[in-house]
Amino acid sequence: MVKRTVVIYPASAKEMVALGLRLKDARLRRRFSMETVCARADISRPTLYKVEKGDPSVAVGQYVQVLRVLGLVEDLSLIAKEDVLGRRLQDESLPHRKRAPRKKVPTGDSDG
Repeated sequence: MVKRTVVIYPASAKEMVALGLRLKDARLRRRFSMETVCARADISRPTLYKVEKGDPSVAVGQYVQVLRVLGLVEDLSLIAKEDVLGRRLQDESLPHRKRAPRKKVPTGDSDG
């Protein structure tokens, strides 16, 4: 089997490593052994090791399984929840009504 190499930007790699550390910390806080998480998530120990290291070659489904075991799967709903840039781009593509400038209406008052 050919081993896949996933290349990601350095900032993204840092985020993956940070995610892996948070998952490991969550496992340790719950006092779950690696074997317990592996059995409940139906993954191998080397896969869990990769998840906890933030390895980008691990399928996102495996990360979801670990989150489920740790009781953190609801956190997935926070990903891309507030898409500020996307909404701004969407708003810019909306049609803009073009109107003629308002004409000043004479009031009949003379200041003179």
